[in-house]
Amino acid sequence: MQRYSIIFSCLLVILPAVVSGDDLVLEKGDRLAIIGDSITEQKLYSKYIETYLLACYPELEIQSFQFGWGGERAPGFANRMENDLVPWKPDVVTTCYGMNDGSYRAYTEQIGKTYEQGMRTIIDRMKLAGATVVVGSPGVVDSFTWARNNPDFDKVYNDNLEHLGQIASKLAKENKFPHADVFGAMMAAMVSAKAALGAEYPVAGGDGVHPGRNGHLVMACAFLKALGLDGNLGGITLDVATGKTQASGGHRVVSSSGGTVAVESSRYPFCFSGNNKDPNGTRSILPHFPFNSDLNRFILTVNNLQTATADVTFGLTTKSFTKQQLSDGINLAAEFDENPFVGPFNQVLNAVAQKQALETQMIKGLITNFRQLRGPLAEDAEVQSALKTLRRKMMEENDAAHAKAKAAVKPVTYKIVVTPKP
Repeated sequence: MQRYSIIFSCLLVILPAVVSGDDLVLEKGDRLAIIGDSITEQKLYSKYIETYLLACYPELEIQSFQFGWGGERAPGFANRMENDLVPWKPDVVTTCYGMNDGSYRAYTEQIGKTYEQGMRTIIDRMKLAGATVVVGSPGVVDSFTWARNNPDFDKVYNDNLEHLGQIASKLAKENKFPHADVFGAMMAAMVSAKAALGAEYPVAGGDGVHPGRNGHLVMACAFLKALGLDGNLGGITLDVATGKTQASGGHRVVSSSGGTVAVESSRYPFCFSGNNKDPNGTRSILPHFPFNSDLNRFILTVNNLQTATADVTFGLTTKSFTKQQLSDGINLAAEFDENPFVGPFNQVLNAVAQKQALETQMIKGLITNFRQLRGPLAEDAEVQSALKTLRRKMMEENDAAHAKAKAAVKPVTYKIVVTPKP
């Protein structure tokens, strides 16, 4: 763990706190393909990415599709992408391969060479299609789970995964594409979380490979930052001396009286689940990586407060803050876990989950099997016309699921009450 502690310390220095808007990869109306192995097919980090884009950045109008496939390696996706991915016409693609490419043993040059060749094939084909590739590194294996049976495995295999991540970074730089350092982000979070919550707290999942919701949130953060999202989700400013109130970034003041402000928001902050120690929720990992500060800033600023402190009530929760804190601005998304957005946010999350479950069925159950119609049937115009019709019908169904998830992002009206404390 000493080696990992050093890595974590270095990462805190070199990881950027915020990606500027100038680095935004996505354009309005883009189609985002999320591809990877069984960790992607878990449909957790992909669900967080899609929900974040729909609820936190609705103005971008991004349509996402996850192509995860259990057990897959980079060369495997390279073999199916012409049939499975290219017809969907993505504008941006995220990749997360390497966990299986490392073959669960010590790194060798041949492992690296095979992984690099598969990744190059994916990148080159996507460039030909005019898409931007966010080249992700693999994640990590858990330092505790594997220690029970093979005390050295996590060190050996994380070294392997780190090598593959370096190859991914090299390919991103070579092609002038963004790189999502999933390995670095997860390693830093794992070291910090285990130091605080104990060695048995899993970040890479109970089986040591497939993360729970906590680890997937870290993965989503790495990809969202690589996509260039700056995390500025708007804010509300209240001047208690004049009573003047302003809102920005998808939020509108409905009414204001004294210290009570009614607001309607068409943009949500990201909301979390679980308790402070539960690895199967997202809340427990928050102190150990910068999700809220980098991607989830919904700021309340209170000016000209005449007392040293004031209570802020947001939803059913009340917390006290100093005059200086309120003048500097408090992050409502970070300070109030239970807030008026939680219910509406979960409705969007559930709609996205249903949509992504449909996508797995579509790709693995039907579309990928189109490749089997070779030989004489490949030249049969009637067969090919039927396949085009079937693909179109399935994509129309997926478009409807996307529209349903998008429509779940409904304006939320609530009150914020600022009460000066004598």
